[in-house]
Amino acid sequence: MRIAIASDHGGFELKEALKPLLDELRIPFQDFGTTSLDPVDYPDYAALVGRKVAAGEFDFGLLACGTGIGMSMAANKIPGIRAAVVWDVNTAHLAREHNNANIMTIGGRTTSTELAREIVRTFLTTDFAGGGRHARRVEKISSLDCKDS
Repeated sequence: MRIAIASDHGGFELKEALKPLLDELRIPFQDFGTTSLDPVDYPDYAALVGRKVAAGEFDFGLLACGTGIGMSMAANKIPGIRAAVVWDVNTAHLAREHNNANIMTIGGRTTSTELAREIVRTFLTTDFAGGGRHARRVEKISSLDCKDS
């Protein structure tokens, strides 16, 4: 498993706090920025990570902004991406198990470091349920991708 991780300034501190967890879990990752609290535009980082995950260069993406919402909106514009805003362990579990999310977005201004560590751990250790209704629904999501633009 390889992880692409990025944030804007609103999620920078949380992103930095999550990198040691990935090291503890022995999960290779690449940090695509930002590198400070200086203001940046979250769509740039969401697109970068989204394209890396969609191309198969990374298995999953972790994105942090102030709330996780903007990163999710931007990442979901990339064909092949299923980015989910998560705010607790249950939403992280269900995003993977039911929706086969390949990018998790989280709020640096809304989520404590301790909770974020548990959320990331859950997201990365939960398998997609596959088969039946979940696979059918994920396929329908994929069919909505605009591949012409």
